[in-house]
Amino acid sequence: MTDRYSRQMLFKPIGEAGQQKISSKHVLILGCGALGSANAENLVRAGVGNITLIDRDYVELSNLQRQQLYTEKDVQDQIPKAVAAKTRLQEINSDTVIHAHVLDANPNSLRPLLKEIDLVIDATDNFDARFMLNDLLQKHALPWIFGSCVGSTGMSYTILPNQTPCLRCLLDTIPVTGATCDSVGIISPAVQMVVAHQTTEALKILIDDLAKLRTSLVTFDLWNNQYHKMNVDRARKTDCPTCGENPSYPNLNYESSARTEVLCGRNTVQIRTSQKLNLNILANRLQQIAPIHQNDFLLSIEYQSYRLVFFQDGRTLIHGTNSIEKAKKIYYQLAG
Repeated sequence: MTDRYSRQMLFKPIGEAGQQKISSKHVLILGCGALGSANAENLVRAGVGNITLIDRDYVELSNLQRQQLYTEKDVQDQIPKAVAAKTRLQEINSDTVIHAHVLDANPNSLRPLLKEIDLVIDATDNFDARFMLNDLLQKHALPWIFGSCVGSTGMSYTILPNQTPCLRCLLDTIPVTGATCDSVGIISPAVQMVVAHQTTEALKILIDDLAKLRTSLVTFDLWNNQYHKMNVDRARKTDCPTCGENPSYPNLNYESSARTEVLCGRNTVQIRTSQKLNLNILANRLQQIAPIHQNDFLLSIEYQSYRLVFFQDGRTLIHGTNSIEKAKKIYYQLAG
């Protein structure tokens, strides 16, 4: 371990004692896209002992511009991001134990995975998921690091339950524009800037150097040469339903409210059922309709002007429409 992490251990705030702490910790990363894959690589290279990866999607060609763990072969084989990330990360550091889960994150699916977790890194792509995460981690008293980027802009903030304002408290502070990577694009340096802040804060938490945590909300615009740190100490609200005096955790009802959803900016609808899919039985039926592509994790088919991707966990992505009604119609035509 001395040789591998020698340069990191020479950094006085970490040292040998800090490196031992890092190797004993378990980090959960929610989302294996641009932020998730880069944070995962940084932490695996840093020697984190256990990492849990969670993502519901598979690798697509447009991901390769900024999602650094994936290859053209992953695109060709339609490998789920969590699985492709694990494969690459194990090649980087075989000492890190990596748990990959291809699933849709909701309170029910996440709760069993929070056991013995020391830190959660937010690498999601929508605020519904973040607010659900905010409630869940506040309830379980787990620290997490928020991160978001689009275009040439980004932001990051570290949330410590019962100490800092939660994400809901920051609603009046964070400049949420509604822009997405699919609507206005993104440049990879914006990703790396957010990741630099997230990974650095993660290392501070993992070695228990909480006094050095950044207490401000960071926002930036690389293209327009803007960088701001906002003091949000007073943003915490006593009546906040997540971290206030009488929390109700409203977004923990996410499981029941999001069985069908439009994926932001992707011209895609996700339909989620409570039953797992038998992909082999489905393949036998669908291959009579059109050619299919199947691997151990998913099955896809081109049907009319749509592409449907069926996952084992009961989810289906219908690409080519933002209409929930139309997506349901297509889904029932094929899946029954």
